[in-house]
Amino acid sequence: MSENSTKAVENIAVENHGSAAFQKKYLWADLQAGVITATMAIPLSIGIALMSDYPIQVGLATVAFAALIGFLFAWFRPGNYIGAPGIAAGLAPILALGVAEFGIENMAFIVFMTSFYQAIIWKFNWQRYLLMAVPTYLVEGLLAGIGLKIALKFLPFLWMLPEGIEASEIFWTADRVNVVVLSSIGVVLFTFLFQKFKDTKPAIPYFGLIIFGVISAIFIDVNMLEVQNVDFKIAAPVPDFETWTLWAYALFFALILAIVDVIEQVMSNAAIEKIDPLERPCNSNNSLLSIWVANMGSSLFGGMTNLDGLAKSSTNRLAGAYTKLSVLVIGVLITFFIFKSQYLSHLPYFALAIIMVFVGMKMILGLLHVAKHGEYALLLGTLCGLLVFQVGIFEGLLITLALHEIIHFVIFTFIDKMDPKRFIKKYFERFKDDDIEMS
Repeated sequence: MSENSTKAVENIAVENHGSAAFQKKYLWADLQAGVITATMAIPLSIGIALMSDYPIQVGLATVAFAALIGFLFAWFRPGNYIGAPGIAAGLAPILALGVAEFGIENMAFIVFMTSFYQAIIWKFNWQRYLLMAVPTYLVEGLLAGIGLKIALKFLPFLWMLPEGIEASEIFWTADRVNVVVLSSIGVVLFTFLFQKFKDTKPAIPYFGLIIFGVISAIFIDVNMLEVQNVDFKIAAPVPDFETWTLWAYALFFALILAIVDVIEQVMSNAAIEKIDPLERPCNSNNSLLSIWVANMGSSLFGGMTNLDGLAKSSTNRLAGAYTKLSVLVIGVLITFFIFKSQYLSHLPYFALAIIMVFVGMKMILGLLHVAKHGEYALLLGTLCGLLVFQVGIFEGLLITLALHEIIHFVIFTFIDKMDPKRFIKKYFERFKDDDIEMS
């Protein structure tokens, strides 16, 4: 199908389903959905920003900007109808690694180059090949390893002593017991509300936990969230690298970040299409357009990367969203807390930790989805997760991907007696034609 034909089909689809940005008949439903989803998105975005070693206000600004771009592009190049953009938990450790390797002052360049690579992928529609090169079960393994990192990062906050109280040789002090008891109650409350409302009102567990945490902090001394005020400035993302090796590493780092971001978006879009209330189709390349533009804009104020996360998007769907107007509402509410960040200091760390440990556990349990691909996929996905956690995000994925291809090569050349040259030829042929399978 030619490019013009593809665009014609997209235009017909948009006309049949109405505007992805706004439809008057869904106005009230989208307004409500935006408010409800923001209740969940704000603490989740705070936790992801902390996990990424970014200032909280920068994380929130990234979400607000991505929401605005997502709404604007929905008018003429919609990728999906109810996807809620934001910073992704799956990218948090990668960004944290970038901050550690390059410094927060150079991360704007990394995000800019990420968007540049994504623009190239979007231009040539290469996103459709990524999941062919990197199997879904390896991506799930990657996310499971990252989820384990997130869970273990926030777990200590469940028993962390309040600020100003020094740890003694005795672990179970009265102050420690207070924090552990509150954390335990919070876990039980969140789990109960999640099980009861996950399929109807998914924001309630987050809202209930936050209210419990805020009220508890009034009566019991606990560690509270500290929000660092950021002086936002618009500037060109010019890096300060001293060696050419650091330049090369930065360019490679941005490429991997771009690929992981795109793969996550493609996987999210597949799930968003299934949960769309009107069964409207998604266009991953259009979603990628919105993502790279938002990422490029984000790099100008030192922001993070974004995508339409499945957790926020599913919450948006269950909250009653029909169009991207709900996303605009989310952005407006988050913008309020950017400028009134003092209100966020009422959130205790233990409540935020419960949310982030929960997010990490969900990412780990994503490996269960791999079981449908068979024992080999489950084993390799699990290995990928363990390597990502133990060795490193990039190293773990590359080692597992190389092992996967070596196993295929051995099977087809030594067991099926396929000529090695034919194996290599058929490997690259599958990128020319989606219907070609190795046999």
